[in-house]
Amino acid sequence: MQEQVFIGGGNVDYAVPQYLKLKYANRHGLIAGATGTGKTVTLQIMAEEFSKAGVPVFLSDVKGDLSGLAKSGSATHKLHEAFQSRAETIGFSDYGYQSFPCVFWDLFGEAGHPIRTTIAEMGPLLLSQLLELSEAQEGILNIAFRLADEQGLALLDIKDIQSLLVWLGENRQELSLRYGIILVQSNGAIQRRLLVLENQGAAKMFGEPALDLTDMIATDPAGLGRINILAADRLMAAPRLYASFLLWLLSELFETLPEVGDPDKPKLVFFFDEAHLLFEDAPKALVDKVEQVARLIRSKGVGVYFVTQNPADVPEDILGQLGNRVQHALRAYTAKDRKALRLAAETYRENPRFSVEEAILQVGVGEAVTSFLEKKGVPGVVERTLIRPPSSHLGAIEPAERHKVIEGSPLHGKYETPIDRRSAYEVLQARAIAAVEDAEKVEKYLEDERPEVRDFNAARRYSGLRVGGAHARSSARQDSFGQALSQAFIKELKGATGRKIIRGVLGSFFKGR
Repeated sequence: MQEQVFIGGGNVDYAVPQYLKLKYANRHGLIAGATGTGKTVTLQIMAEEFSKAGVPVFLSDVKGDLSGLAKSGSATHKLHEAFQSRAETIGFSDYGYQSFPCVFWDLFGEAGHPIRTTIAEMGPLLLSQLLELSEAQEGILNIAFRLADEQGLALLDIKDIQSLLVWLGENRQELSLRYGIILVQSNGAIQRRLLVLENQGAAKMFGEPALDLTDMIATDPAGLGRINILAADRLMAAPRLYASFLLWLLSELFETLPEVGDPDKPKLVFFFDEAHLLFEDAPKALVDKVEQVARLIRSKGVGVYFVTQNPADVPEDILGQLGNRVQHALRAYTAKDRKALRLAAETYRENPRFSVEEAILQVGVGEAVTSFLEKKGVPGVVERTLIRPPSSHLGAIEPAERHKVIEGSPLHGKYETPIDRRSAYEVLQARAIAAVEDAEKVEKYLEDERPEVRDFNAARRYSGLRVGGAHARSSARQDSFGQALSQAFIKELKGATGRKIIRGVLGSFFKGR
């Protein structure tokens, strides 16, 4: 069985070949470097190596370049001679061209299979982060999720949470006695944020069929790990949506996968590109949750690799958990840049042959300063490394080629057609219709059997008098509708014990229960 993957090697100046041991690949990693220094190619060759070792991979394609993994490299490529020369220099004797089994995904369903989750699985914490809610607004959203769990109301898509918030507003007086004050203004603010999300096209992200994680954690018939590529070029226009989605996916893996301890190789390697978007302006509570998931998910056999421009983009507590590192060149034009460079150099185990700080400044495109975990998980001595050339096509493939891969995918047709089953929106709509029907029955009874009450209600509607300390409704039907809905709500609320849904670390469903 393959025990390690080849990252790069050396000649006279770069003397030590660099391997990432599969046994320690689930202990997370970092790929860092300034724009244009070769991070994307490093990500590509690592995905290739993991796939050849039978390890499935998930990565986001921010620039569209990584689609080339689905196509074999070619001797006609303009960099063919450079690739061959690099392979010879680093002693990569079995270098050759090949394609890899790729599955394309797209939240918008255009450049890959649609990838969806439900509002319930996203959970209140991540949804609050996505909507940029205040503390008061987040509190109301938590009440909505709590009620949905207790009432057995399925929150699948945007219209489900919108209708539940309307219901929450209509019954805020009764609910406030149990959950605290529910402000109309805060409720309305959440609705406006949901509308903005819809206008961005994010409504396509929520619904069914929801993603089945087993479709990502798979190998092809030849034993190669499946490379799952998320089309993220359009998604990057909504950075909070991008970060929230990837964090949701990470939390789903954490909540769903069983404990495996220290496996011989990871069950999945997860690359989090543009990782700084996850931590920018994120509340401390969320960063703490990310740290907790990163610390614990390795026992599920998942390796998480953060890809970013500067190691300083990653919080220190999380950075300390990233044992496998590939550091491309950093720029040091300002005092702040020099400080960041110095801090980055200090995180490596020193090599007496060179200065790490100078090496990070000097490495060229396609070169890096690397350190990988060795026996017993001890960080290896830092080395200057020439990154191996890719075997797959360098650069994006043509749209027609992408379409052919999508149509030939074993998942083609599974996620393309959305399903709109009975959920909170339909349940609440049915209750509203039933309440109106009840109101009509009451009104008919008053008309036929109780003329004195009928005449009183008519006079009240005509004069606009206050009755019972509140303005009279515009019609008896509206009065009866509100009363019927409130009574039905209170009745169900009293009988809601024992139906709570357990939520995990990041607020999504704890599917194991």
